[in-house]
Amino acid sequence: MRWALLFAFLLWGCSKGPQADLPSIGEARSLGAEWALVNEQAAKGQLTSIYTETMRKMLREQLQSAQGSLTQPHSNYGHEIAALLQQPDDAAPAALRAHADKLKQIEDGLESA
Repeated sequence: MRWALLFAFLLWGCSKGPQADLPSIGEARSLGAEWALVNEQAAKGQLTSIYTETMRKMLREQLQSAQGSLTQPHSNYGHEIAALLQQPDDAAPAALRAHADKLKQIEDGLESA
């Protein structure tokens, strides 16, 4: 009986993970899109190099924080956030948006579940 109860609690804890991670997923998605915008504007010469460097550093730090707060870091969204963090500072905006779009799909799927 104890094993059944323990198993039920473990299942319950695992099932709450993705729902508990929704705020971090949304934050990472938003940060990825913002990073893409910064890189797009920087490539057009519309931002100073100091501003661009500062924004990239802040965005990366916030992404790392979002990644660190995940209850399931080895999930598909955890891997997507990790892939976003592996991008170089001056990554192509399209590459960054692709990661943000994948996170949006995951986020939408979890919200509708």
